[in-house]
Amino acid sequence: MEHASVEACSVMNMMGYGPQIRQARRGAYREQDRLINARLLTIPPTLAICITTGSKAEGLTRYLESDRDQLYVDNNVMCLENGTDCDTMPRETTVFTLNTDMCYHGHCRLFLERIGTMIHPHVRNALCYYENGLALLSSDLYTNAYDDMGPHPEVVDYDRAGPSRPSTICGIFHFDNVLSLKCHCPGILRRWAQRRRHWPPPDVVQKVVTMGAFVTPVGFKGSEYKHVEWRICFNTGENEPMSSLHNTQVYIYVI
Repeated sequence: MEHASVEACSVMNMMGYGPQIRQARRGAYREQDRLINARLLTIPPTLAICITTGSKAEGLTRYLESDRDQLYVDNNVMCLENGTDCDTMPRETTVFTLNTDMCYHGHCRLFLERIGTMIHPHVRNALCYYENGLALLSSDLYTNAYDDMGPHPEVVDYDRAGPSRPSTICGIFHFDNVLSLKCHCPGILRRWAQRRRHWPPPDVVQKVVTMGAFVTPVGFKGSEYKHVEWRICFNTGENEPMSSLHNTQVYIYVI
């Protein structure tokens, strides 16, 4: 039995699931994100950053193996949980307040708190104003604005799947692109951290809490108001529990 276990570990290492190659992949994707972001931030009015998530960020898949999950985050928008002071936000940041009272679990509506000095046109054009002066951000209008940007000759876009906008570049590079906004929701994360659990360990839980959250433009399926609902996500934090697994657990997970 022990011999079989050693053989299985050797095979998994040869297949590219050993700790060194996983760490090398994670580092390579982080460096590629850094280079992409350095370019994105020089192209107004983009003002967005790209974050690789999913199996690529976990170091579990090779470059051309499966899709690459990418989170595009508007750098000048912040969504705050109710009761959070927005006065500490820079003036260029557009601030929204999360309202979860009238939504299904894991979803929210974004009410405008303050327009920043560097608001992206897609954000401004997705605002829906009510007679009482309140404004909320439409997830449908926000996503449609990017869909209307027009095709690129080397890019094939596919139908949306939830918050994802799948695409293929040059026929070989497959991406799942997700638009998102930064979200500061300490109360939601605190309640998650306080749950009784055996895994992940406390230090990983605290790290996940510090990584914050995002909202993505997709409403609850079947909701009458899904066109103005957003899903609360923890994409970067989801990678941390995987990093806490030891090699044998990773091998079992892959198998």
